[in-house]
Amino acid sequence: MAKGTIGVTTTNIFPVIKKFLYSDHEIFLRELVSNAVDATQKLKTLASAGDFEGKIDDLKVEVKLDKDAGTLTVTDHGIGMTEEEIDKYINQIAFSGAEDFLNKYKDTANVIIGHFGLGFYSAFMVAKKVEIHTLSYQEGAKAVCWSCDGSPEFEMSECDKAERGTDIILHIDDDEKEFLEQSRISALLNKYCRFLPVPVIFGKEQEWKDGKYVDTDKDKLINDVEPLWTRKPTDLTDDDYLKFYRAIQPGQEDPLFWIHLNVDFPFTLTGILYFPKIKNNLDIRKDRIQLYCNQVYVTDSVEGVVPEFLMLLQGVIDSPDIPLNVSRSYLQADRNVKKISTYITKKVASRLEEIAKDNAQEFEQKWNDIKIFIEYGMLSDEKFCEQAMKFALLENTDGKFFNLEDYKKLIEGEQTDKDGNLIYLYATDKDAQYTYIKAATDKGYDVLMMNGQLDVPFLGMLEQKNEKSRFVRVDSDVLDRLIVKEDAKKDELNDLEREVATTLFQSQVPTMEKANFMVNLATMGANDSPVIITQSEYMRRMKEMAQFQPGMGFYGEMPDYYNLTLNTAHPLVKKLIDDAVAATEASLKPLDDDLTATNNVIRAIRDLDKDGKGVPEDKKQDLSDNEKHAGELREKKTAVISDYAAGQEKVKQLIDIALLGNGLLRGEALDRFLKRSVELL
Repeated sequence: MAKGTIGVTTTNIFPVIKKFLYSDHEIFLRELVSNAVDATQKLKTLASAGDFEGKIDDLKVEVKLDKDAGTLTVTDHGIGMTEEEIDKYINQIAFSGAEDFLNKYKDTANVIIGHFGLGFYSAFMVAKKVEIHTLSYQEGAKAVCWSCDGSPEFEMSECDKAERGTDIILHIDDDEKEFLEQSRISALLNKYCRFLPVPVIFGKEQEWKDGKYVDTDKDKLINDVEPLWTRKPTDLTDDDYLKFYRAIQPGQEDPLFWIHLNVDFPFTLTGILYFPKIKNNLDIRKDRIQLYCNQVYVTDSVEGVVPEFLMLLQGVIDSPDIPLNVSRSYLQADRNVKKISTYITKKVASRLEEIAKDNAQEFEQKWNDIKIFIEYGMLSDEKFCEQAMKFALLENTDGKFFNLEDYKKLIEGEQTDKDGNLIYLYATDKDAQYTYIKAATDKGYDVLMMNGQLDVPFLGMLEQKNEKSRFVRVDSDVLDRLIVKEDAKKDELNDLEREVATTLFQSQVPTMEKANFMVNLATMGANDSPVIITQSEYMRRMKEMAQFQPGMGFYGEMPDYYNLTLNTAHPLVKKLIDDAVAATEASLKPLDDDLTATNNVIRAIRDLDKDGKGVPEDKKQDLSDNEKHAGELREKKTAVISDYAAGQEKVKQLIDIALLGNGLLRGEALDRFLKRSVELL
């Protein structure tokens, strides 16, 4: 068996680093400026530790363009490098100077950004040649110049450089000339470096003079070295938070409120999250929260750090403890990420609970703007749901708000059915369902307003968490069947009257695409509506849930099922039934007699099946003939009642009034109704 060591040469690895180290070439500027900031921060640390006694009152990073020379230069006045350090940290790829420095000054180090030692080589993604001019802070150090054209060969020698620090000079490649444009560099600095902890200078401030903008003598500072999230909340005003929000989210409507994150154990995390106004548009975008690492912009794809429902928020998060890959562009799976995500969720929930408790009126006023966010969070994150159960609100049709526990206490006296189930009534359209809402409130019930985009799955979740509780839309059945207080009253109709009543109305329901109607009877009050159309809560909810859950699409393709309920206690309905029975009884009686006799024969034949093997062979034809005859008799009975019903305008009118009240009367059917109404008048 042979053993050995895999050999990696710079000849092989350098082109790979140059081409594939970073997914986007523009990252080079972030890396070089971050390295310059590191060098500056190291000098501050040395000074605070007493290891450097020189001046540190004008520490800054400068970015300069020379389009004519084709160069871009990043200059710092930090610790600089000696020849030995260049050999160690530049000539040996991925030997990070930051790691060495942190190990030595781990207790006192100012924020050091880099960890990998590869950032410098990102320069070769856009440059055909890179130079380093550097002078170490160390006493007696000599300036060193290093240059490389992107091959494994480099040159290094002593040179003249009077100021401490490092110049990184990039000779931009012919294919990357965009990085010699001032607007391009300015945009990149604004994206990646606008909150770095050391002043970053790029160009000069301008003023309007003689009809054009001209440079002044004042350096242009492109970053805020103390962004809002690094400061103490007690030192900030509402105006400070709003000003910062407008800076990071220009053109947006002011947020409702915000959360200032600040934790230093068991991980370090700072940031500010803003609650924007959210209506019925569940827009989960991945770029509303920006992730920083020690004030260096990393990414706006924060799926691993922020739970999905919090993607509705906007703002910034900064943590040096978030594990990044070598390019800092992608999050890596890590226990800390999960801890940070859990903390953010808990902090957001706590802040919402605090507002709901300390300023209930303000919370109610903002509820409809944040309702979709809270419902989404409760549906997607169990931990958030546990906390949100304390502050989530329900709104009734009178515009009053209640938390879940208070509303339960409000309705449990009147809206508990005979089996001990608590029935929550709700409406989705106050105007369209006005009749049903009024009937419920007249009876002493309360009706919730649930017209949000996520209300259907939200109600289902509440039902699962609360035993013996059901949510039913106020128009899903007659009230006495929605909240059953006692056994249903039996109507006083005989079999013939029930059959006539059902067919009388069923035959006159207009045909509608993807809509099925079933006529049923109920004994309600004499002053209740004569005809009520309701829709099954179960079927409607299944169709609505099909919008949210994959695999339920077949429900969306099913027709809508409606119940057309006749109030047999209403005088008008009673008279229509009585008149129909009187007009059809003579024609129906012989058919009924024949049908009774035929059914007796069918029953007798089926009774011959004693052992479950079926009726005798010599009786099968008789059974088939009689079943066919019974079907024909039923069709004839239906035809008799339907023919009579066709001439009953009041039957049609009652059906159309019920359809109209539910927004189901349209087109030709509506036109006929209007003409009939005039004729009946």
